[in-house]
Amino acid sequence: MTTEPTAPPLPREPLGDSHLRRLIAGQGLAAVVDALFIVWLTLFVLDLSEPGIATGLVLVAVALPRAVLLPPAGVLVDRLGPARVVAGAAWLRVAVLLALGALVTFTSPSLTTVALLGGLLGAADAAYFPAALALLPAVVPTDKLSRVNGLVQGVESGGDLVGPAVAAGCIAAVGFAATLGGIVAMAALAAVVLSTLIRVVRRGEGAGVDAGPAAVDGEQFSSARALGVGLGYAWHEPLVRGMLAAIALINIAVVGPVLVGGAVLADQRLGGAGSLGVVLSGFGAGSLAGSLMAGWRPPARRGRTVVGGVAAIGAGMAALAAVTHVVAATAVVSLIGLGSGFLGVVVVATLQERVPEQLLGRVLSLVVLATVAFDPFSYVIAGALLPYGTTTLFLVCGSAVLACAGLVATSPAIRSLR
Repeated sequence: MTTEPTAPPLPREPLGDSHLRRLIAGQGLAAVVDALFIVWLTLFVLDLSEPGIATGLVLVAVALPRAVLLPPAGVLVDRLGPARVVAGAAWLRVAVLLALGALVTFTSPSLTTVALLGGLLGAADAAYFPAALALLPAVVPTDKLSRVNGLVQGVESGGDLVGPAVAAGCIAAVGFAATLGGIVAMAALAAVVLSTLIRVVRRGEGAGVDAGPAAVDGEQFSSARALGVGLGYAWHEPLVRGMLAAIALINIAVVGPVLVGGAVLADQRLGGAGSLGVVLSGFGAGSLAGSLMAGWRPPARRGRTVVGGVAAIGAGMAALAAVTHVVAATAVVSLIGLGSGFLGVVVVATLQERVPEQLLGRVLSLVVLATVAFDPFSYVIAGALLPYGTTTLFLVCGSAVLACAGLVATSPAIRSLR
């Protein structure tokens, strides 16, 4: 097992160290690239074919490898160290985007080719996301983790907020090829910046590139066994198990109902489907504010904050059952985003601080998995409940999240967090 030791303490000011500035800049650029590219990809596929199943299949081609490969990618992070995996995944993104850019510029790529390249990007994402989260405690002092997580997740939320409008505007102004060229340039810059951190986060003494399988307590494990050790730790550790369960349930009860149910709600009560964009922008703004708030003023009693964040999301979902105006709906969805952003920073910083370093990549890969893997189930639940009306949909989902808050409050491991 090879690990990367924590860097020496940095200056008190969060952005006072050049390594830390590069970390935030690199991960921020990578987040903006993600936000722009997913919109570019969706619009490009729609331009290639009629709206319908083809668009969904291409997006599935991106999402499926990402979800399937996340747990083994966590083993890779723990084996090679997060800095190397982050840099490798960032350069793989650049290579795939360059290939796609060449095809778009000089040929007319088929949907199959686009889907295959999208699958490679999904594989790169599977390695990048847990490695990026595990890289923070290797560079950032423990007492600054909440603040830096808030900054990084705030940039991600900002990218999600403005990315769709920027990508769509650029495509309208300069076309698909030129817009993708700009995205590739940003991805390359992010890869260069992130690669410089390999020298900052040194490998353990005597470790080489061909380091052996991940080890715990001095034992050498195969990759499959190492993955099992990570899963076993997450299941048997009450704090990790409780947080993963809460993240998964929130994802199931919020994503599909807000997107699918929100579209129906906008059409039926809020003045038309166009108001959905306004409402969803409220979620992005709330998430941005929540991330920055959690980073700027980390809570003294994290257990209560986790319970409160889950409860705020549940209350917001239930309140959507009663809204009849776009302003009220936007305010409520902003509350949901605020709770999600705040909760995300607190949960990630807590796990970064408390999970053993040799297991951190595997555990954080499960956090990302709980965040992204249950979207299809969420859409199915939303579709099953919609025939009973949006009021029923939001009340049921809001009640489920509120019940989750109650269960979280009964967990001594979470309730006692400070």
